[in-house]
Amino acid sequence: MSEEKTEEKIPAGNFIRQIIDEDLAQGKFTSIRTRFPPEPNGYLHIGHAKSICLNFGLARDYGGLCNLRFDDTNPAKEDTEYVDSIMEDVRWLGFTWDGEPHYSSDYFDKLYGYAVELIRQGLAYVDELSPDEIREYRGTLTSPGRNSPYRDRAPEENLALFAKMRDGGFQEGKACLRAKIDMASSFICMRDPVLYRIKFQSHHRTGDRWCIYPMYDFTHCISDALEGITHSVCTLEFQDNRRLYDWVLEHISLNSPDRPHQYEFSRLNLEYCLTSKRKLKLLVDQGYVDGWDDPRMATISGMRRRGFTPAALRDFCSRVGVTRQENVVEMSVLENCVRDDLNSNAPRAMAVLHPLRLVIDNYPEDREEMLSAPNHPQKEEMGTREIPFCREILIDQADFRETANKQYKRLTLDRLVRLRYGYVIQADSCEKDAEGNVICVHCTYYPETLGAEMPDGRKVKGVIHWVSARHGVPAVVNLYDRLFLVPNPGAAEDFLSTINPDSLTVAGNAVLEPSLREAPLGVTWQFEREGYFCRDVRHAGDPVMVFNRTITLKDSFGKTEAGKSPA
Repeated sequence: MSEEKTEEKIPAGNFIRQIIDEDLAQGKFTSIRTRFPPEPNGYLHIGHAKSICLNFGLARDYGGLCNLRFDDTNPAKEDTEYVDSIMEDVRWLGFTWDGEPHYSSDYFDKLYGYAVELIRQGLAYVDELSPDEIREYRGTLTSPGRNSPYRDRAPEENLALFAKMRDGGFQEGKACLRAKIDMASSFICMRDPVLYRIKFQSHHRTGDRWCIYPMYDFTHCISDALEGITHSVCTLEFQDNRRLYDWVLEHISLNSPDRPHQYEFSRLNLEYCLTSKRKLKLLVDQGYVDGWDDPRMATISGMRRRGFTPAALRDFCSRVGVTRQENVVEMSVLENCVRDDLNSNAPRAMAVLHPLRLVIDNYPEDREEMLSAPNHPQKEEMGTREIPFCREILIDQADFRETANKQYKRLTLDRLVRLRYGYVIQADSCEKDAEGNVICVHCTYYPETLGAEMPDGRKVKGVIHWVSARHGVPAVVNLYDRLFLVPNPGAAEDFLSTINPDSLTVAGNAVLEPSLREAPLGVTWQFEREGYFCRDVRHAGDPVMVFNRTITLKDSFGKTEAGKSPA
């Protein structure tokens, strides 16, 4: 079931597992089959990650199978680009599906046949009310609906009109096929729901063969039955629609005692994120973000490009669990999952994002040496690397002040500090430009302090990172923060007004240690004392390397200026 080891178990206490345990114990099913049924009208987001982990995880844990099925019944919004991205996301999360991907369009002929069955039974009719009229006739939550004047047509007339719809004899919006159920039902979804609508739109798989397309509620249950799905798991907004799911299967010839059943769980709502494809698409189309895979987006591809790991997302989905209670998950839960995984597994390196030149005046100009550093402080098996050291190095601008209080543990004039994996130095003087900005610091180093304390007993309380000015690799580093300023941007009257203007700042003059020169794509590194960073796949061939900040070392959202390291 998996292309990599995915050991995270769906929490044992969740109600869906309890249902499956009971079904298997009673012999209702001998094995289970689930499905993940995305609509290919956009890229998948964090909410889909929860559904992927649930459906594929259940199949894995019970030794069953999981189908990937594309709900491609709305050709106006669908594209093969989205199909490809969805398959990539599922694989990246560590799962694979049984056999070839399935498509709702695989069943268009059968779906049409089942619609004809309902018409012949007098359970479906062609309605010529306009979409606005249908909404008006449907009624409200407090008042029943009214029957359409076309509701009592004879089956023979409806069959002829449905064939006319199929053959292009009606304009869009001039006719549709509706189920004949109960216009007074307390469930609006049962008030003669639309089963087929007209769309003169070429389909990405069937071309122009069809001009009528089935609705999701009609397609979904039949597709589940055709594929032998045992447990059809979806989110709570489809809870009322379960009645229509069952009604369709009960009234077509596909009905059987072991037909599938639908179960609903709460969708994933995450702070500071949007999970509406419509709104995400608006952000992309209007240029507020750099595509569906912008690292600030809550899409799986965006998180992958940012440097999140599949293991972190699987861990997150496991932690939030599966319930029927709607809630909002704090962003810190996801971020802590990412930090936990990267802290354990990310190799270390040094990078200076805002360089300041530092000259060690008593170090020979023509001398170079290699200093050894571990690739991970707790994992010897990850080995070591060699870092070149010379007279001129670069430190971060935030790591030097002419004067500072005792809480400042970095470099100041006449105070000792250790260079990471290197010597103890002392700042003696600094140079400034015409505006008074420090542009160079002159220091003295103590040769006997490599791997040792000061021989005179003086204490060194600060450690700063650095890169050789002679050997460093230039880079551009994108510093990403949360895209929105408020926890629930979707609830705002104008969600665009809640966009964080500092969600992206660019460190255009960053310098990396030479070990990162051949940094592979898809690997996230810890830039020591700065955070976690991943090489940007979009700029793999650029002459200057581009890295994206995955996440800071600790949560600093709203506490520090975007792009600046906390003191």
